[in-house]
Amino acid sequence: MNNMKKYFSIRDLENLSGIKAHTIRIWEKRYNLLEPERTTTNIRNYSLKSLQKLLNITLLYNNGHKISKIAQIPDTEIPNFVQEVIEKKTIKNHAINSFKIAMVNFDSNLFYTTYNNLLKESSFKEVFYEAFIPLLSELGLLWQNNAVSPSHEHFITNLIKQKIILNTEKLLVNKPSKTDKTFVLFLPDNEIHDIGLLYLNYEITLKGYKTIYLGQTVPIECLKDLLGYCENIYFLSYFTVEPNKGKLRKYIENFHTELGADTNYKFWVLGHQVQHIQGDMLPKNMKKFKSIEKLVSEL
Repeated sequence: MNNMKKYFSIRDLENLSGIKAHTIRIWEKRYNLLEPERTTTNIRNYSLKSLQKLLNITLLYNNGHKISKIAQIPDTEIPNFVQEVIEKKTIKNHAINSFKIAMVNFDSNLFYTTYNNLLKESSFKEVFYEAFIPLLSELGLLWQNNAVSPSHEHFITNLIKQKIILNTEKLLVNKPSKTDKTFVLFLPDNEIHDIGLLYLNYEITLKGYKTIYLGQTVPIECLKDLLGYCENIYFLSYFTVEPNKGKLRKYIENFHTELGADTNYKFWVLGHQVQHIQGDMLPKNMKKFKSIEKLVSEL
């Protein structure tokens, strides 16, 4: 968590900015926009400061500013130009890049400014689907390619979680309007990726249902207590990393053994790992979903 990445390859810059490595080299040579260090084998290494500058330049470039004009702006003034673009223009198409700048700079104010500007023309639900989901998908690829550090990833995901929780709290001032189902949301043992589950809690609450949110890494045996609390329970879980492909069949079997095969409940699951759940692994009261949208449409 504390191992913050300080140096980036040109491939990292390409992944984070969306600007091709060839173009970055041209900008570097023609306009002296970046000053990389070089290894003993002449490989470019870019500092965090260079990455921050490139992301700012990319936002200006994508908003119609010519690179030749951007090159004339003093480095100290570039962030001010970026702030003006964010404040004055419709930025939905550029919000993801703004969020990435906020992530790399650990700049919560930029995150809030970008988010609040999106809310001027969109609902929270639209912001989540149109900005946060693409950002998180891209973040996953950047993580796999080692282009961002754990510190960056934790910073931006926790800001997104705050917004989901805040919008859910606004709904909780009203009593549930639907009483035919109660949803118990949890993540299995050793699963900590909870953004999807938090957002589903928001969607289900928005639909008027009662939710019981248990959160991360919940042992199966702890769920049995809920069975006597209310009728027609829908257990809902998000399998991002765990249980992995090799553990899925055993987990499903244990789940239904612990809770009782004849007990009246439903079990809904989604997430990356559900692609490995074969038809013969699904009991009649269990259902898998390919996406948040598919599950929400079932509510």
